[in-house]
Amino acid sequence: MGLFSSKPKSVFPWIHITTEAQLLEAWDNNSGNTRLFFKHSTRCSISSMALSRFEQNAEQLNEICDLYFINLLEFRQISNKLEEISNVMHQSPQVIVLKNNEVIYTETHSSIDAKGIERLLVKIIS
Repeated sequence: MGLFSSKPKSVFPWIHITTEAQLLEAWDNNSGNTRLFFKHSTRCSISSMALSRFEQNAEQLNEICDLYFINLLEFRQISNKLEEISNVMHQSPQVIVLKNNEVIYTETHSSIDAKGIERLLVKIIS
């Protein structure tokens, strides 16, 4: 390994939402799965920090919920639609968690806590 070599980054198992139809399908998913929506601004350092910390600390989230990612700069209209259907005022970065078609968790900025979400979901599932 050379001086500037680095370990390959692991790929986080996001489902990228790029259309309003995908958002509505994810929102109305009747499978009973818990859904997590992460809204991220690629130009915001706080959003980048929150995303990085979230991905580093989410150990089992992909096993207990579906993980949806919305790039706010490319798909702002999707974020607007999520605000409309969730009745959760837009923030960035923001996490919205849905269980049985009800919002059970929402948080923004540095308060986004992957481990806290995992604890909440494990408690609900148990």
